[in-house]
Amino acid sequence: MTAPQADPMRPRPYRVARARREVRDVMTLAIEPLDGNGTQFAAGQFNMLYAFGIGEIPVSISGDPTRAGPLLHTIQGVGAVSRALCAAKPGDVIGVRGPFGTTWDTDRAAGADVLVIAGGIGLAPLRPVIYQLLARRERYGRISVLVGSRSPKTLLFEHDLQAWRSRLDLDLEVTVDHADTAWRGNVGVVTGLLARAPFDPLNTVAFVCGPEVMIRATASELVDRDISPESIRVSLERNMKCAIGHCGHCQLGGVFVCADGPVFSYDAVEHLMSVRSL
Repeated sequence: MTAPQADPMRPRPYRVARARREVRDVMTLAIEPLDGNGTQFAAGQFNMLYAFGIGEIPVSISGDPTRAGPLLHTIQGVGAVSRALCAAKPGDVIGVRGPFGTTWDTDRAAGADVLVIAGGIGLAPLRPVIYQLLARRERYGRISVLVGSRSPKTLLFEHDLQAWRSRLDLDLEVTVDHADTAWRGNVGVVTGLLARAPFDPLNTVAFVCGPEVMIRATASELVDRDISPESIRVSLERNMKCAIGHCGHCQLGGVFVCADGPVFSYDAVEHLMSVRSL
């Protein structure tokens, strides 16, 4: 893993190599540094992406940490900066600070069954985890990937889902909140898929990312199913501004989400997840 640049507040210029539309309001940008010095990252880390003249936002890296090449970021256009980034075309230049943050710590899961549970855009930060688990598949027990989405039209990474569905060493279950007439899969919340996932609760590590209400409900359900809070990892990415624990914008009690997270052990943040502003 490469250490953050010497001046962590100064963005490096990156050129957009490719832009891929995933669904209506979600784009994946593949970016390369203008100075030619590549950036390595670990699953769970994020970069601050800067749309020059508009601002910057934290965005998790959504590509494969085991492979060299352009950095991938999957962005949902929900605000001025994210919409500007989603509108970037090949050849455009954006700013990048990072990578920052804690990782999903897949070493912690060695020898255990693994649950990867994603809701909506939460699949983007978890996609590097799945790549990393599959790159060292022999290290883990049963791997189950559970994906929830609002509708079939908002499902991300359809090409990846097809590839994972074809594997015999990974269980993939997908559900949607609202089906259309063509949908033949599961309907309902993602926690409803847990009954389909084979795992030993006393030897399982879970990685959970999605909307905060989904994370809370899923973590609570996992604890009810006898997975220890210490074995549940969640990603909290709200309110991050400086990414280095300086501005205090993301501070919750004694925790700085940007510097101490975004990936936390559930037992460390369970008490914070009832805070309304989180």
